[in-house]
Amino acid sequence: MHKGTLIALGGGFDDDLIKLIRSEICPVQSNIEVIATAATQPKESGSAYKEAFEELGCGRVQFMLIDEDHAADQPEYISRIQQADVIFFTGGDQVRLIEFLNGTQLLEIMRRRYHQEPIIIAGTSAGAAIMSDRMIYDGYGHYSLIKGEMKTTIGFGFINNVYLDTHFVERGRFGRLAHAVAHDPEYVGIGLSEETGIIIKEGNKVEVFGTGVVTIIDASKIRFSNTRQVDENEPIAVEHLIMHMLVEGYRYCLKEHLFQPVEGHMPRPAEEEASDAAASLA
Repeated sequence: MHKGTLIALGGGFDDDLIKLIRSEICPVQSNIEVIATAATQPKESGSAYKEAFEELGCGRVQFMLIDEDHAADQPEYISRIQQADVIFFTGGDQVRLIEFLNGTQLLEIMRRRYHQEPIIIAGTSAGAAIMSDRMIYDGYGHYSLIKGEMKTTIGFGFINNVYLDTHFVERGRFGRLAHAVAHDPEYVGIGLSEETGIIIKEGNKVEVFGTGVVTIIDASKIRFSNTRQVDENEPIAVEHLIMHMLVEGYRYCLKEHLFQPVEGHMPRPAEEEASDAAASLA
């Protein structure tokens, strides 16, 4: 069982994510490490997130500068990551995260701690997409349904057999996520809309937060797929992909391929009205 918790946001306005991280940790003196390697201006981005956490009362926030000129495996960084309660990855270019952190002792410590300790690992946009053992890094619109247009590579491996895609609705990424899981049917695809995210507990239970929709694409029941046989630059064909749409108050269990409500969730007013209308027709 994974003892840590993953929190991933689909991008966009991220105040709710920062507040959620703050509410998930207690006391406010928890050690928070921000890693802004993906950002175009990592120093400025790291400072901005540090300030955002501090405005919520978090008193022990630092950021790590890891890039072309600053190695990940510095003794100071290793010591700090061993003591962190929260590790937060900013948005930007996820390939930079892979370039500068994969294969490092620092990342290996993060993985070990996530599996063995109740640490929180969070990220938005690129910082969310890198959380699994593989990630999608290319594929645009309808072209992503052409073999060779959708590309994947290794991720950070906090969780396995999941593809996390961000800015999902806003950037038309259904095709590339469907293509990815059709090619690798042992993977579950999770598409995160902007300002909407997930909390993954025990490496299995996916719960939603935010105002939008999380899309689940399950390829475990595929009857036919030509993704491995068709030639490059040819369209793919897939039979019997299963899709779910989750909003806050519902969860998806990855191992069981199960959609269910979250226990104790209070329905929103619209849900209450729909329930009353259904009762009156019964």
